[in-house]
Amino acid sequence: MDLNETELRAWRSFLRTHSHVIRVLDAELAAERGLSLSTYEILLVLAHSPGRAVRMSDLAGEMLLTRSGMTRAIDQLQAKGLVERRRCPSDGRGYLAALTEEGYDELKRAAPIHVRGVREHFASRLDATQLDTLACALEQIGVAEAPSVEP
Repeated sequence: MDLNETELRAWRSFLRTHSHVIRVLDAELAAERGLSLSTYEILLVLAHSPGRAVRMSDLAGEMLLTRSGMTRAIDQLQAKGLVERRRCPSDGRGYLAALTEEGYDELKRAAPIHVRGVREHFASRLDATQLDTLACALEQIGVAEAPSVEP
């Protein structure tokens, strides 16, 4: 069973575009702020969570990382003073990853770089109708698969 020409073209275009844009955004953040794109995304998720904190296991699901991968990422962020671990008040066995003030400040400094990059390498290449169509199409694909962060 093969993909038809249109399916294959759409799939390959999605993969190439995703890979290219992610690499460029990652390189820009690294060059200008010393952050990886995945680090930026972790800080962003924490900043938009109630109390700026998320259970480690939920954060791993949101970021599509294994628990051990998330532990390593949080270890690195904690060493930089951007994140701290806290005991989960509702479950003494669990831990929260919590954004520090320093982490929030770093996110604010990195945000204009990320926003500029997303606009330059992605959004500016499409008109408003195309952006809306793409958003709707990707939401349709991702709705059933999207993990959610539970505070």
